[in-house]
Amino acid sequence: MNYKGIIFDLDGTLIDSLEDIADAMNTVLNTYQFPTHTYETYQYFIGSGLRNLVQKALPLTHKNEITIEETYQEMITVYTQNCTCKTKIYPGVLELITTLKTLNIQLSVFSNKAEELTKAITQTLFPDVFDSILGLTTEPLKKPNPTKAIETAKNWQLEPNEIVFVGDSDIDMLTATNANMYAVGVSWGYRTEEELVADGAQKIINHPMELLSILTP
Repeated sequence: MNYKGIIFDLDGTLIDSLEDIADAMNTVLNTYQFPTHTYETYQYFIGSGLRNLVQKALPLTHKNEITIEETYQEMITVYTQNCTCKTKIYPGVLELITTLKTLNIQLSVFSNKAEELTKAITQTLFPDVFDSILGLTTEPLKKPNPTKAIETAKNWQLEPNEIVFVGDSDIDMLTATNANMYAVGVSWGYRTEEELVADGAQKIINHPMELLSILTP
């Protein structure tokens, strides 16, 4: 298949943002004198949006809507101010992106992080790279809902099966499947290879540059 477009997940795929996200949430938990969590635990909280992460991080005795919303707003405030302090681009990603640009492949980012944050982080770390940057605008459109991915295909004037969807989580693999796109899982993110395959990954790559082999007709 001659693929003409690629949609990338952001966290765990292009960037390692775990520590900034965890630090922000732990700051809020400390404020409320709630138990904090390790980076390893946050690895399994990431993937379904920051509000969902906040809900998972709160103690069982405080998972009510008022506390969730209050702590979510505080977490967003802290995270927005510190969202690129420790965040790193994964090795090989910039080399891959540079190569893809020379091949005239359409490129997009699609994250379950709030769209304003997604754009701010992506444009800071990858200035003037992506043709579109998509984040969460309303809960019903959160991945694995494929609506935004399919709209991206239409905007590119491509069929969904001409697009590769690259991610590190079950949510990403399900989104790709739901959109009828080629699902590629990355082994360096926040989930195991076994989990990715179980959730629909058609290929696993261990280094960003391996993606190029998929694009060769």
